[in-house]
Amino acid sequence: MTYSVKEIFYSLQGEGHHTGRPAVFCRFAGCNFWSGREEDRAQADCSFCDTDFLGTNGQNGGKFKSPADLVRAVQDVWRGEGGIPYVICTGGEPLMQLDSPLIRAFQAAGFQVAVESNGSLPCPPELDWICISPKRLDKFIQTSGDELKLVYPQGAIRPEDVAHMDFRHFYLQPLDEAGADHTKAAVDYCLNHPQWCLSLQSHKILGID
Repeated sequence: MTYSVKEIFYSLQGEGHHTGRPAVFCRFAGCNFWSGREEDRAQADCSFCDTDFLGTNGQNGGKFKSPADLVRAVQDVWRGEGGIPYVICTGGEPLMQLDSPLIRAFQAAGFQVAVESNGSLPCPPELDWICISPKRLDKFIQTSGDELKLVYPQGAIRPEDVAHMDFRHFYLQPLDEAGADHTKAAVDYCLNHPQWCLSLQSHKILGID
């Protein structure tokens, strides 16, 4: 299998349960909810995406012909000393490409492997951390994992629609929308429903990638 990757970079996790943890981000190209082209945004299943996942022309991006090739590219970017190397497979929708052979190859190289997915595709069982951010309830099939991170508010899914599902941690993340600040609404919801914790995009607040 050839893996198409938009970019690979080293930074801190900015959101959710592992906020502040150093990680290599491996952003796979492509998504099943949006083409990535602005002219298609209004008709997309996820119209508020803030990520460029189109093509393979980003930092350290490209097409990798084997799990070993992609693992080497991720190893070259990891620069931490000590601790457990951590790779976050994101997108777009990484589960269009992320498979068990690649996960096992990352783990054989010493990495813990996380995925950030929209939940419309099943997660391979080998994953070390599953973070699901649902966008369409009618296409939501991965209803268990470590972390559910819901962008709030969004028209298609309310927190109460997913609060019963089998996740260890529940986060509300304010929708990043031009001309609007949804932080107070998310804070108020968490205060009134303590099952939910607030997730902020701290990488944007700090001005890091």
